[in-house]
Amino acid sequence: MNVLVFAPHNDDETIGVGGTIAKLARAGHHITVCEVTSGAPTPVAIKVVEEAKKAHAILGVSESLFLELPVVDLHLIPTREKNKPFIELVERVNPDIAFIPHHGDLHTDHATTAGSAMVALRPMHAPNLKALYAYETLSESEWNVPDGAHAFIPNTWCDITDTMDIKLKAMACYETQLRPFPHPRSLEAIEAQAKVRGSTVCLERAEAFIQLRGVLSF
Repeated sequence: MNVLVFAPHNDDETIGVGGTIAKLARAGHHITVCEVTSGAPTPVAIKVVEEAKKAHAILGVSESLFLELPVVDLHLIPTREKNKPFIELVERVNPDIAFIPHHGDLHTDHATTAGSAMVALRPMHAPNLKALYAYETLSESEWNVPDGAHAFIPNTWCDITDTMDIKLKAMACYETQLRPFPHPRSLEAIEAQAKVRGSTVCLERAEAFIQLRGVLSF
């Protein structure tokens, strides 16, 4: 299968989907990760890209793509101009499964990425798409106004008990992004979240998703 993951920023894919990516990669599926935004070409921004490439290699990502759209100001790009690279990428990858950020995340880059991804993943562009999931990102998904429009309410879980160590190893590559516990973007918090999500479905570790689209085959 072709699996496509949209990440608004470098590290979002590892925080939200890292264990699942590693599991799918182990099963032999082709994983494409699209990093949507990047900052000005400062030494830190350049280092983050290198960190992402190292993390992706650990997870088993087949292809890493960087759209290099403006971080923070993504929502200011005219709609047609903004959606075009998303559509072109989807048509090239032709995914069977896709993961996108939760539309209710606090950061506007997350909500904007989710919207453009939904446009690009319509049947006219992604005819083979069988499943579409939204993932949660610690420090974003839990921090918006807690109402029905923003809440992350999962309905699907992936057992990552056997790939949790890979996820943490990949996340450790993001030295510029990690913070000391109890910050949500710490290795301890990421593992704690996996334990909480797992415990709701009797698993040791899990990643939680909202299934947005699904095609049943019997």
